[in-house]
Amino acid sequence: MSTSQAIVAGWMEIPTSALNDEARLRAEDDALAALVGQYAGSLYRVAYSVLRNSADAEDVVQEAFLRVLRHRQTLGEVRDHRVWLIRIVWNIVLDRKRRAKTRPETDDVVELARVLPSKGLSAEEIAAAAQHHAHVLACVDRLPTKERQVLMLSAFEELTSVEISAVLGITESSVRSRLFRARNLMAGLLNHQRSLR
Repeated sequence: MSTSQAIVAGWMEIPTSALNDEARLRAEDDALAALVGQYAGSLYRVAYSVLRNSADAEDVVQEAFLRVLRHRQTLGEVRDHRVWLIRIVWNIVLDRKRRAKTRPETDDVVELARVLPSKGLSAEEIAAAAQHHAHVLACVDRLPTKERQVLMLSAFEELTSVEISAVLGITESSVRSRLFRARNLMAGLLNHQRSLR
């Protein structure tokens, strides 16, 4: 068990009546800090994979943890914090997209370079990697919504079919069939783009 998991587990096992208000608040702060430390990066990647804007993705993660803070009394009931937090982020992202009714896109090479590894690569290799990254993301964007959602959670966040079904609120067999279709569509899109070069 990691240190952050131990803090969260310990906090959830202490009866509230056994703690004075100050100690309870300290325990809650420690538990929230442990969740932030352990899951903030994953949640950012989920938000960024949909929004494609680093500032918006950071805002979504911050809003997710604010919701956790407001509902911290339910933390003890959560079986899998990772899936629970990803579902919160996913719902916030979908709400934002519904409100905006447009998908912010970025072709900003600086932003792409920020998320790509750069150690030991020449300038040409970095530019080629950024171009390839942008090309793959453009192909992902062309997928139907249902297939795109499942592929992003599977490929970018490495969630299992069970976890994806919990995040999206669909059956596990639906997840598997959408993922199968998404992979086939992606292969076709990438092969088509290669033949055009």
